[in-house]
Amino acid sequence: MSDPSAARAPEFTSERLLVMITGSLNATFAPYWLNWLQLSYPKLEIQAVVTRSAERFVTRHSLAALLNRDVPLDAWPDDPAPGSPHVHYATWPDTVLVYPATYNFLSRFAGGLADTPVLLALQTTKALIGIGPALPPGAGESHAYRANRAALDARPNVVVGDPIAGLSAHTREWTALSPPPLPHLIERMEALR
Repeated sequence: MSDPSAARAPEFTSERLLVMITGSLNATFAPYWLNWLQLSYPKLEIQAVVTRSAERFVTRHSLAALLNRDVPLDAWPDDPAPGSPHVHYATWPDTVLVYPATYNFLSRFAGGLADTPVLLALQTTKALIGIGPALPPGAGESHAYRANRAALDARPNVVVGDPIAGLSAHTREWTALSPPPLPHLIERMEALR
């Protein structure tokens, strides 16, 4: 991972950004990118949500310390407070970023599933959605990924970034796919906006 100052900050007109972090090893870079977003766009209001699997790679406590706000788990609460998290996630942001987005998350989102608060919000929001895929070796060429990617590319408010070569933690070879650098994804999102 390079120095944050080296990552050029493109124009980003979002005012309220919801960042969804899923359970890829690339989630370990979430603090870096959240810090970069705050430094590059000081007026941007950021909220983050993590999946259970993301907690294997990054803690909600570390993210909360960076953002100076609570970072909830993407799960239906056992003791629901007033209000509905999925409605907040669908209506509060003008932009949603799923970074990194695992193969599982992409498949569930493309298939129309809504079994967590964020997935339900993504199925109903009018906000611009940017997705940074993080895929295991071979997934980029799979029939299912290509079909899911086509389904997401057809949505008018979704931008799926092109993943880049990544180091597989299993094989130690450059056969995995990592999310595109966040500045590149932001440029694509702004072009759609």
